[in-house]
Amino acid sequence: MRFSLSLLVLIIILPILVILAYLFTPSSAVWQHLYDTVLGTYVTQSAILMVGVGFGSLVLGITSAWLTTLCDFPLRRFFTWSLLLPMAIPAYIIAYTYTGFLDFAGPVQTVLRELFNWSYGDYWFPEVRSLTGAVIMLSLVLYPYVYLLARSAFLSQADSVLEASQSLGLSPWQSFKRVSLPLARPAIIAGLSLVMMETLADFGTVQYFGVDTFTTGIYRTWFGLDENSAAGQLSAILLIFVFTLMILERWSRQQARYHQTSQRVQHSKRYTLKSGSLFSALLFCSLLLLFSFLIPVILLSHWAWLTMDQAFDTEFLTLAGNSLLLAAITAITVVSIAVLLGYGLRIYKQKNFAFLVRLSTLGYATPGVVVAVGVMIPLSWIDHRVDAFMDATFGISTGLLLSGTIFILIFAYTVRFMSVALQSVESGLSKVRPSLDQAAQTLGCQPRQVLTRIHIPIMQGSLLTALLIVFVDVMKELPATLILRPFNFNTLAIRAYELASDERLMEAASSALAIVATGLIPVLILSYSISKQARS
Repeated sequence: MRFSLSLLVLIIILPILVILAYLFTPSSAVWQHLYDTVLGTYVTQSAILMVGVGFGSLVLGITSAWLTTLCDFPLRRFFTWSLLLPMAIPAYIIAYTYTGFLDFAGPVQTVLRELFNWSYGDYWFPEVRSLTGAVIMLSLVLYPYVYLLARSAFLSQADSVLEASQSLGLSPWQSFKRVSLPLARPAIIAGLSLVMMETLADFGTVQYFGVDTFTTGIYRTWFGLDENSAAGQLSAILLIFVFTLMILERWSRQQARYHQTSQRVQHSKRYTLKSGSLFSALLFCSLLLLFSFLIPVILLSHWAWLTMDQAFDTEFLTLAGNSLLLAAITAITVVSIAVLLGYGLRIYKQKNFAFLVRLSTLGYATPGVVVAVGVMIPLSWIDHRVDAFMDATFGISTGLLLSGTIFILIFAYTVRFMSVALQSVESGLSKVRPSLDQAAQTLGCQPRQVLTRIHIPIMQGSLLTALLIVFVDVMKELPATLILRPFNFNTLAIRAYELASDERLMEAASSALAIVATGLIPVLILSYSISKQARS
């Protein structure tokens, strides 16, 4: 069984190994052309985007986490969970929404022209389709990563430490800056690394805004230039960026020098905000929720209502069915493999096997467009070799057995989302006492029977969580689906992308709203869990 699991892990990490192998591929003429013309732009714009979104997410996430955790003001409990809601909105959807809202033909500029009798060219208005616009859009949907981890860190800080800072005469702001923030630094950096990796992985927003980054460059090289080698080399460089971020995040946690010794973490006393501070806190949280969630959802709902007759037709039902079927099959597949790998880690204690399993989780940190390239190259190679063999031997053309069906999509999603499923499975397995395994073995149960009769029934909640998270992630995934989808097979994400690319934003609203509604399910469950934990 261990050999079979090791082989399964090697298959999962094959796309990443294929991409890394392109670091040693001789340069082609296309690669030299990219190096001389646009590679510098890809590096510069990706770096600027990463720094900008990281800074924006830090400001929004840390401020909101501190206010909802250590301060007392009206609606604080409401904001505690509602500020997580932007996690349900993919970045490319909020980009489509604000483009329709702020563009020249949108309601904002239309109202301004009518109020002041302006014409085109009479006034200046910020361009939403720009690098700055991409930074703002991504910051609005990614700050919850920092908010969630920073708030958890603030909650774990002992009362005695904060009381000591107050007794030394520190104001709430000074206590936050000199005590709370340093203690929460490891968690904040972990959230920041997630934000930066998601920023590097984004495709829909930067593609729609015309920002040249690695993801758009890989897509254009693959489809526009039809150059596999150059696309693989670009993907390898982007992968190095991602791995560097992962290493820096781990190194930063190891270098943390701030510790607390008290275990009394209940916050019986919060800073009571008054007058100007109270108004500022309420305004900040309200505007953050308004711009990151309420405005996009209200606009999408309004546009979906206006286009209901055209949007909700048989084609929409077909797309929804495709999305749901693909997400369901992938979720079951990924979680089933995660259960096998998680159980393998439990019964096999060898470091080599554990190292291989950890490698299988790298896909979640890998951008979808890179996973797509890494999957397409080996599977298309296999398809062509099988087709050539069958044609030469039996005179039969097999066509694209792997790369031309939904199998390649499911495989790519498995590589991409194995990490989230495996984490949930390991969390569930950790709650099963080893004594139960030993008791079952003394009764004659084989390892397979122990898994099916004991572990799976006990960790049903963890398995359901893993299924739900993978299901929603597949529904939202755009670049891998865009590159690998079979002919005449579309999903809601692809439909929203195609309509938005054709400037039919209102028609794209129904597909986008369906994706957001699906994404709300795990976010609401997470929000409820946090609220319940806070009350207890």
